[in-house]
Amino acid sequence: MLEHCRGLWKKLTEPIARVCVRMHMSANGITITGSILSIALSIVIGITGWIIPLVFFLAIVVLFDSLDGSVAMLTTGGTKFGAFLDSTLDRIADWAVLIGCILIFYLHSDWWMHGGSGEDVISHVGIGCALVSIMTSFVTSYARARAESVGYEAKNGIATRADRLFIILVGMFVTGLTHNGLWLAIALALLAVLGLITVFQRIFEVRRQMKADERDSNIGTNER
Repeated sequence: MLEHCRGLWKKLTEPIARVCVRMHMSANGITITGSILSIALSIVIGITGWIIPLVFFLAIVVLFDSLDGSVAMLTTGGTKFGAFLDSTLDRIADWAVLIGCILIFYLHSDWWMHGGSGEDVISHVGIGCALVSIMTSFVTSYARARAESVGYEAKNGIATRADRLFIILVGMFVTGLTHNGLWLAIALALLAVLGLITVFQRIFEVRRQMKADERDSNIGTNER
């Protein structure tokens, strides 16, 4: 959904990309720096529970995730290794953000519920949904890569990476604001459901393309 805004956002951040080029910052360097900041901030948020002061910095890092691509287009025009590096480090960053959520539930659940059975239920639901979301995040990316390796495309899906990160950040922010982990649990439950839908959408899309190729092949054989 938010992928439709990517083009507009790149235009808005282009002046910053030009400044980065003048400072001789490479696209790969920006990719690595952004990933390290995302990983570090996510883990620190999970360990300390300082959601409100740190989630803003994490949001800024996420917002400028496409800056490396803009710098690449202004310099080298983009390289295959750069695309590979960006995609690979994105998977690590996605893992770190969800691990941060798990740590929040595991280390700080009493912070918002003050004990009681409700605390355990919310924590278990949140952790379970985060684990499902980790799986769907990796499988969504793998499905696209595997489809491309056999000559098909699997780019579709109801929840792109931008959507997933937006849901997590909003859930974190509201939880930090209200001291109620129910909001983060709801965000992760939504993320898990959308992730599963996205995985199956990609599976069915590749299957559709394969069946279409089979039909075309059969038609060609019959015509001969």
